[in-house]
Amino acid sequence: MGAERHVKFFRNGDAQAVVIPAEFEMAGEEAIMRKEGDRLVIEPVGEPKQSLIQWLRSQPPWEGDFPELDIDEPPPRDVNL
Repeated sequence: MGAERHVKFFRNGDAQAVVIPAEFEMAGEEAIMRKEGDRLVIEPVGEPKQSLIQWLRSQPPWEGDFPELDIDEPPPRDVNL
């Protein structure tokens, strides 16, 4: 396990809160929190992941040659019955 620090909970209105010590400070303004059993896991919100289609659209056009394919005759394959 990595570094740990003893912290205390306090009330902030109707919410329970905890101060994140400086050595555990995370970049950004937002985080995702989830409960795993008795543990709370806090992860910084990163850049949204692109979909495959978005990534493909961002790529430059293909300049290479594609191999010739014989699409009339599919390759034979072994079948175990």
